[in-house]
Amino acid sequence: MENIRELLQTTMIRFGLVDKNCCSINGIDISLVQSHILYEIDKRHHPSMQEIADVLAIDITTFSRQIQSLIKKELVEKRQSIQDKRVYELHLTTIGKVVATSINTQMNEYMKEVFSHMSEEEKETVIRSLSILNDSMAKSTMCCNPIR
Repeated sequence: MENIRELLQTTMIRFGLVDKNCCSINGIDISLVQSHILYEIDKRHHPSMQEIADVLAIDITTFSRQIQSLIKKELVEKRQSIQDKRVYELHLTTIGKVVATSINTQMNEYMKEVFSHMSEEEKETVIRSLSILNDSMAKSTMCCNPIR
C-alpha cells in the first residue's frame, strides 16, 4: 500500500495548497487563506466574522488580520449587524465579487482540465472517495487538530 501521507502531500502540493499566494487577479495578490475567505463569504448571505472563521477553522485573531488585509485591498467590507450591534457581517465589494468569481472560474477550469485525463468511472470514483474521506475527517476526534 502506498504511503497515504505522501499521496496526500503530493496532492496538496499539486493543488497549490502550500503556495504563499494562490493567484493574482487584476494585479491583486490573493493568498490561499484569503481565497477561501472570499469563497465562503460569496457562498453566504451577509455572514458574520465568527461564522466564516468557524467554517474555515481559523482562530478569530488570525481571521481578523486576514479580513483587515482584504479590507485594505478593497475586496471586503465589514458592517455592524442591524439585529445585533456586537456582530460584524462581511460583504464582498464589487471588486471582491469580481475577484471571487475569477478565482472560482480559474479553479473550475483547472479541475475540468485535471478530470479530462480520467474516464467517467474514474471521475465518479475520485469524487465518491473524496466525499467519503471528508465525511470520515468530520467524524474524527483529531479533525483540525493534527498531531504535533
